[in-house]
Amino acid sequence: MQDATSPDDVKVSGLFSYPIKGCRAIEHTSATVLASGLRHDREWMLVDARQTPAQFMSQRECPLMATIGVMTLDTGEIVLTSSDSDSLVVSAPAQSALLKVKVWNHETVAQDAGDAVARWSARKLGLPASQLRLVRFHPEMRRDCNRLYAGDTNAHTFFADGYPVLLANTASLQDLNVRIVRSGSNTLPMNRFRPNIVLDGLPAWEEDHLDTITIGDVILKLVKPCVRCQVTTTDQGSGSRLSDEPLHTLGTFRNNPEFGGVTFGWNAVVLAEGVISNSDAARMEYRF
Repeated sequence: MQDATSPDDVKVSGLFSYPIKGCRAIEHTSATVLASGLRHDREWMLVDARQTPAQFMSQRECPLMATIGVMTLDTGEIVLTSSDSDSLVVSAPAQSALLKVKVWNHETVAQDAGDAVARWSARKLGLPASQLRLVRFHPEMRRDCNRLYAGDTNAHTFFADGYPVLLANTASLQDLNVRIVRSGSNTLPMNRFRPNIVLDGLPAWEEDHLDTITIGDVILKLVKPCVRCQVTTTDQGSGSRLSDEPLHTLGTFRNNPEFGGVTFGWNAVVLAEGVISNSDAARMEYRF
């Protein structure tokens, strides 16, 4: 296997952030990549306030979260939008409005965005108003990545499942779709996998062998394959689940016993920050 791929061969073909964990993506032509991931990525989160600490919510238990969109404003406000074209401006939470929250095994303190957005979100998702709160990552808190995989990179993130960046390969999706069609189902779009950065020009599944990716000033280190869950079966436009694809087909050739599930895409940490844009060239270093 070659040491690196020519910068002319592999390019960025998609950039996405998800300001509210589990909700609709924002597609970017260029994006700032920080140690925590793309700017504002998973900076906000819906939580189930009936639990203590308040438990993060995702499309796993609430697929309709896919229908909630968000625009991030420079003022710190966000604008929520819904599939019925309704919208709500959410101001930056008060510094004193604190709520204990939990993301997987990590507990922290977040800033509560208030009653109005809680009621609005509950109404759009068909849930009790008393269940939901929208919170923002507290600027004085820090959520470190698992050192078992991130090593001594000092990696940290906001409310992402575990790592700052999720990377996907268009050729891998194309290969998966060929297999899905053979099984009698329809092809799926990349948004089912909710990546941050999509690369074009790599062979299918080549990402399994990569160590680092350099895009301009940004250096990413791939640290762990991404185990996929029921979220990938959710239509990201409607929030509906019509089949068990892609999990069924992934299970026929991408099962990873070490990580306890099927994998697609790779989690990465940020070794060097910077700005990247669509069509930027990428340079790869391989693991040996």
